[in-house]
Amino acid sequence: MESNVIKHIVMWKLRGETPEQRRQNAGQLAESFHSLRGRIPGLLHLEIGIDTSGVDYACDVVLYSEFASQADLEAYASHPEHLRVKREVGNLRIARHQVDYFTARLAA
Repeated sequence: MESNVIKHIVMWKLRGETPEQRRQNAGQLAESFHSLRGRIPGLLHLEIGIDTSGVDYACDVVLYSEFASQADLEAYASHPEHLRVKREVGNLRIARHQVDYFTARLAA
């Protein structure tokens, strides 16, 4: 049996004049988003990746998350814990990119 899952991908280019400053900001962003685990209904999976390529056109951090439904993703967007994290990391970024898409997931 299959069920639809919505995947939410966000990538950030971070502030910082040096690679070390960007790494520190990436760590802060990752810590803030990891704090959401287990706090938001419908959030099935949350993963943060910090770029290791070092190429100049790469984003610094990516968020990969999965939600049980579009309604759960919309609830996440306005959830007080998510809004807290947005406030914590908002000034760390210089650019943000987002993609949301549906995929089928095999039910166990």
